[in-house]
Amino acid sequence: MKIAIIGAGFGGMAAANDLTRAGHEVTIFEGADHVGGLAAGFKEPHWDWSVEKFYHHWFQSDRHMLGLIAELGLSDKVLFPRPLTVLLHEGKWYPFDSILNALRYPGLGWGINKIRFGLVGLYLKLTNNWKRLEAVTVETWMRKWAGEKVYREMWEPLVVGKFGERYANQVNMAWMWARLKARTSRLGTYQGGFQAFADDFAEILTGMGVRFRLNMPVSGIVTTPDEQLTVKAGQYDQITFDQVLVTTSPHMLAGLAPALPEGYLKGLLELKSMGAVVLTMSLRQQLSTEGYYWFNLPKRAGFPFLALVEHTNYVSPAHFGGEHIVYAGDYLEPGHEYFSLTKEQLLARFLPAIQRINPDFREDWVIKTWLHRANYAQPVPLVNHSRNIPSIQTPVKGLYFASMSQVYPWDRGTNFAVEIGRRAARLMMGEE
Repeated sequence: MKIAIIGAGFGGMAAANDLTRAGHEVTIFEGADHVGGLAAGFKEPHWDWSVEKFYHHWFQSDRHMLGLIAELGLSDKVLFPRPLTVLLHEGKWYPFDSILNALRYPGLGWGINKIRFGLVGLYLKLTNNWKRLEAVTVETWMRKWAGEKVYREMWEPLVVGKFGERYANQVNMAWMWARLKARTSRLGTYQGGFQAFADDFAEILTGMGVRFRLNMPVSGIVTTPDEQLTVKAGQYDQITFDQVLVTTSPHMLAGLAPALPEGYLKGLLELKSMGAVVLTMSLRQQLSTEGYYWFNLPKRAGFPFLALVEHTNYVSPAHFGGEHIVYAGDYLEPGHEYFSLTKEQLLARFLPAIQRINPDFREDWVIKTWLHRANYAQPVPLVNHSRNIPSIQTPVKGLYFASMSQVYPWDRGTNFAVEIGRRAARLMMGEE
């Protein structure tokens, strides 16, 4: 078959890998001038490694991604450092990246709350019955089983940080189960950064015959009289394919294929999601001299962003010309003012909060800043969300859809992008 894939992220490239190996002719259309999607990075001339636009990791349990990397013969380039993640309690930072550190964390006291926290965590790790959990919200379930103090101290800041005040009390418990079930304390990356992996993957695909059409945004997908699909790309191109796989957001698919049946379109447009805003800074010196990597920042403590991540406390600053790389990031509704502020305005807004991390920090530590934003970065899973997941095979013959909105109950990430991309490929080939 002659197949088009819209989007050169890891999901689209994983699908292209399987389709091409099965003998099909694949063209990938990408509006940007590079591959990698939301996991893409950027690089200064004097850096050896790239830096992700939106901070990314792999977990040791990411079998779909790590399995693909092994198939590609690139496993020797995967690194698994163990950085320190910390939580704030009464103005002090405490490591919270292992069972032992969780037991030491003073925010829950030393009595029944810590026991309930541990038992709840153990239950969620062991159970596989997520369907029952999606019928209730995180707030309701955690208040009942973990208790009010544990919910307020541990889980509410996470959910509010991810989904904002608007959606925090509507997110279902299966989402929380999936996070705890699938994640590990060791965090993986790729030698050279995620962009290096995307480029290596694209090079392998190109050698297999996959055509990449970068700087080529798709504006429409139309069914021809003989039930093929015409892709409108760039200013003039109209190319006909037997099948098309779209790996963009639900709203973008709705815009590309308005001929989709009303029910399917309605389902796409009703899905909720959060955007992401990340300000990246290169600094002259280390921000966290304790070597902390990930600071979880509760909004109720007055921080203007969700997480501060010192990337060079995870990988060496030697990869970046000796500069120290720090992210300040947040998940926000697309209409939030951070989507319209300049990077200079955001830096001014963030500086006092960064000084709370290190009182010695000054603006003249900052060498350069970069600002990246995405309107579609985190799907919002409401109660009984499995009923709302769009099918991969759309009602239009030959048109398929694979996005992070369909990996539920799992959380978005490159591992599940690979899984949904490869599952779509199997459907397209009639294997599922």
